[in-house]
Amino acid sequence: MKRFKPNKKRVTYLIVGAFLLGFGLYFTSSNAFKLLLGYGMFQWNKAVKVEAVEETSKQEKNVPVKQNNTPLYPVKPEKGELIGELYIPKLDQTLPIYHGTDEDDLEKGVGHFAGSVLPGEKDNSVLSGHRDTVFRQLGKVGKGDLLVAKTSAGEFTYKVKKVRIVDKDDRTVIVPKPKATLTLTTCYPFDYIGSAPERYVLVAELASTKYAADKP
Repeated sequence: MKRFKPNKKRVTYLIVGAFLLGFGLYFTSSNAFKLLLGYGMFQWNKAVKVEAVEETSKQEKNVPVKQNNTPLYPVKPEKGELIGELYIPKLDQTLPIYHGTDEDDLEKGVGHFAGSVLPGEKDNSVLSGHRDTVFRQLGKVGKGDLLVAKTSAGEFTYKVKKVRIVDKDDRTVIVPKPKATLTLTTCYPFDYIGSAPERYVLVAELASTKYAADKP
């Protein structure tokens, strides 16, 4: 009968495997493992936060902020006050903007909805006008066209991103926006006789800003 001789390589593999298994069990139960795991979680959270900050920065890239952090409008306008003008390049038309949307304001020009922010500020600035006067040709303005609001704070150029036709009672026209937005609205259809049942809406986002020179 031959005497059994163990395979040296197999024995070596078994010893190394047992050592690694034992070391693994010890390491996973030790503080070193917890420390390494905690460090990995820290680096992951850090990367997530950096990505979130970069995304927020992109979203707020077009929000106007003066270098000295002063508000665009230190004094809010009074009801019925002339606050600036709206220039529509597509129509080569310049229209006065009044603070308020009462009939008296709309008879003089474009009315600024007092419950919305002023042009240039972050959020939704809403302007309204009659379809048979100031906004008679607004239907020719559409996606990609520019709207320029000029006020005491500067010159704010918006680019139309969306054209909407909504019911006259649709309140989504005046809802807050995450970006500096200019919303124009007028009655629709333009050739409708009587009280129009719908509204023609242009939604534009701020594209560029030219601040007025700071007063000494």
